[in-house]
Amino acid sequence: MSFLSRLFGAEPDQKEALRALWHRTVGIAREDQWYTQCSVPDTIEGRYDMLTSILSVVLLRMEQTPALAKPSVHLTEIFIDDMDSQLREQGIGDPALGKHMGKIVSAMGGRLGAYREAFCAGPAELEAAITRNVGLSGDASCAPLAQRIDALSRQLSAISDEAVLNGEITR
Repeated sequence: MSFLSRLFGAEPDQKEALRALWHRTVGIAREDQWYTQCSVPDTIEGRYDMLTSILSVVLLRMEQTPALAKPSVHLTEIFIDDMDSQLREQGIGDPALGKHMGKIVSAMGGRLGAYREAFCAGPAELEAAITRNVGLSGDASCAPLAQRIDALSRQLSAISDEAVLNGEITR
């Protein structure tokens, strides 16, 4: 909280409480196994695919508990802030930034919806959602990636809401 916020009694930034979860989400998306064992290319696009996939799984876990609805919005805002910052670091300025951010947010929403439907429908649908949403190297099978994403989803379902919020996701 900034000095002026404290001076004028502004409420603390609700997103700050979710920084540990955000950093853990990014950490999971950066794990080597996605790229070495699951055929996700270790490129900017591949890393974005994994970040949005892992974030989708985390957000879907948060949807399971009504009390986590507001924190899930804040986590999404952190994602948007981070993507905005990344684009600016790449030299994308204000005139084009809105268009890029629109694509990023739209893609994230599409992936979240695809994974939501896939987890309800079963393993074959999860593989189909991954095929549509994650670029893999060559003609690689998405089965290993689907298995790891499903395992992460099951792991998240087994931990407490507090552990999720604190980013206490072991791998």
